[in-house]
Amino acid sequence: MNQYETVFILTPVLSDDQMKEAVKKYEDRLAQAGAEIVHEENWGMRKLAYPIQKKSTGFYHLIEFKADGNILADVETELKRDERILRFLTVKLDKHAIAYNEKKRKKAAEATAEA
Repeated sequence: MNQYETVFILTPVLSDDQMKEAVKKYEDRLAQAGAEIVHEENWGMRKLAYPIQKKSTGFYHLIEFKADGNILADVETELKRDERILRFLTVKLDKHAIAYNEKKRKKAAEATAEA
């Protein structure tokens, strides 16, 4: 099993509930295909570097997961067809990226524990 990271941008016209429902759909789809979700992070509303479909902001969301490579095509096809998704990017993580992400999560957990 390989480890992947998908970041997608949801259209800013969605309500908070609609945004959460869209994210849940893809988490469920990954779990249904046999993927193990390692980490999930909501980056919130951010300004886009350039307008996409005449929108200058979007909801950013990251999902890190372990899966076989053969399920990626199906999940990415669903992401392309969903009109709520402005853009997405899936990246296969190497051992250095995995170690960096784990270190970053551990550091963030320690910071919240101290607060």
